[in-house]
Amino acid sequence: MSEQLLIRIDKNLKNRLKKTSQSEGKASSQVVRELIEDYVATHDMSAYVDDLWDRIGTKLKKNFTVDDIDNIIKQVRKENR
Repeated sequence: MSEQLLIRIDKNLKNRLKKTSQSEGKASSQVVRELIEDYVATHDMSAYVDDLWDRIGTKLKKNFTVDDIDNIIKQVRKENR
């Protein structure tokens, strides 16, 4: 379910937003939602980290088997004792 977010902006800016969004066939609220979604997508570190782990996992799967990884972990643990 959607929730409301109340913000205060300058009256002139609000009118310009309304005119600009209408010229694109969008509601002002739709434009604001798109801007917020874009901001979060580009600034959210957890999404970046998740993507990074996905890319690392893909490369590992191409080059190693599960047994290879288990053996490497065992070897490193043995060396660090």
